[in-house]
Amino acid sequence: MPRLVLPTALVHRSYIAAMEELRAEGQGGPGDDTTLGSTLRQYGTRWRDPAVFESYVAEVRAAAYPAEPLAVPVTTLWYVEGAHYLGRVTVRHSVATRFLREYGGHIGYDVRPTARRRGHATDMLRACLPYAAELGLESVLVTCDTDNTGSRKVIEAAGGTFEDERGGKLRYWIGTGRIRTGASGV
Repeated sequence: MPRLVLPTALVHRSYIAAMEELRAEGQGGPGDDTTLGSTLRQYGTRWRDPAVFESYVAEVRAAAYPAEPLAVPVTTLWYVEGAHYLGRVTVRHSVATRFLREYGGHIGYDVRPTARRRGHATDMLRACLPYAAELGLESVLVTCDTDNTGSRKVIEAAGGTFEDERGGKLRYWIGTGRIRTGASGV
């Protein structure tokens, strides 16, 4: 049964295959300004070296505790079944920048092409909500491109409530199930 885990070198071979699938559909090209696109360009074929991959895993895990005081902490969780990488979800601990508040949101996700249309994205998004609640988030902003019908359906199936459209992005809020306690909300 698939589950969310912290990034791990145990899925090395499958992760590389997934990145090749994403690259084959055009991700990582010069015009791809997404985090995934940048990562594909940065690591390219270097991921094949187990030491480089282990270093990458450590880097991704460390992003939850950035050394830079102005950086937004990001926890990345991988959706795996055994040693088979299916996708990833990133949870930004806040939307402390204008870009994140307007367009990026708290949560981003992707599923490798050969694992799509099986409900994995919806399952990943639902499964990361308790983690977001542990971070103290009562609700999370999740966005998608206006023409991304699949992602829109995933967000709505996970309980997303439409707020508005801004700059080509549909914006939804999803409750995490966190209940406010006390005057401070903690």
